[in-house]
Amino acid sequence: MSKDKAQGIARGLTNYGDAAFSKYLRRSFASSMGYSREMLDRPIVGIAHAASGFNNCHRHFPEMIEAVKRGVLAAGALPLEFPTISLGEVFLSPTSLKFRNLMSMDVEEMVRAQPMDSVVLLGGCDKTVPAQLMGAMSANLPAVQLVAGPMSTGRHKEHRLGACTDCRRFWQQFRSGQIDQEEIDTVERKLASTAGTCAVMGTASTMASLTEAMGMMPAHSAAIPAVSADRLRMAEETGRLAVELIGTERRPRAILTQKALENAVTVLLALGGSTNAVLHLAAIAGRVGLPLDLRRLNEISERTPVLVDLKPTGEHYMEDLHYAGGIPAVMRELRDILHLDAPTVTGETIGARIEAADPWVDRNVISPASEPVRETGGLVALYGNLAPKGAILKRSAANPDLFETEARAVVFSSLEDLAARIDDPDLDVTADDILLLRNAGPTSPSAMPEAGYLPIPKKLARQGVSDMIRISDARMSGTAYGTIVLHVSPDAASGGTIGLVRNGDRIRMSVATRSLELLVSDAELETRRAEAPPVKPEPKRGYDWLYDRHILQAEDGCDFDFLVERD
Repeated sequence: MSKDKAQGIARGLTNYGDAAFSKYLRRSFASSMGYSREMLDRPIVGIAHAASGFNNCHRHFPEMIEAVKRGVLAAGALPLEFPTISLGEVFLSPTSLKFRNLMSMDVEEMVRAQPMDSVVLLGGCDKTVPAQLMGAMSANLPAVQLVAGPMSTGRHKEHRLGACTDCRRFWQQFRSGQIDQEEIDTVERKLASTAGTCAVMGTASTMASLTEAMGMMPAHSAAIPAVSADRLRMAEETGRLAVELIGTERRPRAILTQKALENAVTVLLALGGSTNAVLHLAAIAGRVGLPLDLRRLNEISERTPVLVDLKPTGEHYMEDLHYAGGIPAVMRELRDILHLDAPTVTGETIGARIEAADPWVDRNVISPASEPVRETGGLVALYGNLAPKGAILKRSAANPDLFETEARAVVFSSLEDLAARIDDPDLDVTADDILLLRNAGPTSPSAMPEAGYLPIPKKLARQGVSDMIRISDARMSGTAYGTIVLHVSPDAASGGTIGLVRNGDRIRMSVATRSLELLVSDAELETRRAEAPPVKPEPKRGYDWLYDRHILQAEDGCDFDFLVERD
């Protein structure tokens, strides 16, 4: 810590026209909280946290905050916690993504407006870590991320359970009639058994892993279970690190370089991580003026093996990854294709971090690069007249038999239409068709929910059909699986081609050529576009108004246009 650069309680004084009076008044009010003069003379570490009664992932945060405070106090600074918006993934309507940008603005402005010399960002649930990183990149105060950690698994009969891949597995069995109402009710009570984020390689675990990979957390931070004493020790270490950062140049914009971004993409692909991470990485990088080019993602994907086979595609859970060696062990296998000179918030390079890590690794969980789970990365971007600006397929969770397909489209015009017809016994659909959902993208009223995991029509599910090609402008939970094409851009509500698809149209998907084509002539598409009824916007107010006017498309991370760093 450089004390000569620390400003503590005097940082960013409220303006009353008399700086000395402003400092006097602030210290007076701070004294009412029982702080001694010695404490008020210390540098200040803010602890931005997202605890909430509507966020089950964060219910252990009071204990974690105390651990951070111990680290800060031991290192000679004063810790001051403050709340921000909390985004509990399943408790928000229409979808948590709509409010990620709002949370990022909250984090940015409170970090900038309140007197602190550095900040610990304490989050975990899917959108909270991206929002905190986005805000931190914009504010550019010394910052370090601390995550909730994953849940520990539960048990049901012979099954090991971890939210939320197993919740989907059992729900699919319930829909197909393999289990009854009593058993699904029993499973419901056992899926999420501890504090922490989803136990699988969903979005929360993916973003924790990528935050470590990009250097914004200490080594081994991502995968420590939420209920482990090691998680509290990591919190204490993070508090000490936040004090060390004061007065240094190790600010967020110095950490998230193009090299760090590519390291994060490489680890994402090696983990077979969540498709949502593509949106979040694009938004985080956009705050510092870095593009996340989907064609570059394809290039990296071709050279990156999948090394970790956690659920939703494999059998293991995040707690297994931690005990197997964690993210440092994964990155050690990837060192030949990583930027080893990328800096980290702890002051070491990624290369030095890898060398310092314990060399032991559990090969049941982390495969060697010489014997990967699969030769190429878990995600791939597709382009074509159906997705001129790109779409994402999680090929590590998909059926390779469907990678080269031409088939008939069965179209659902909205989420309401999907809910009304998907289980209709008279629905004209076969297992060879492609299910397509539109008007579920970022500019739609539903604001891009995790609806891309379209259910298999019940009449097909009961025949044993477990996968079909599904295409949408929506998102998918990182805990889901299947041959599912997401983030089609531009979305239907903004005039994208996906909004012009009709029942019976033919669609060709080719993973080999990275293409997604609607087999309809340009002339016919223009005719359909001209015949489309004009969209009459609904009156908006407040945040709805702001969102409606400034939301960007998927390839830009669905950030607001006025928050992106411009040249």
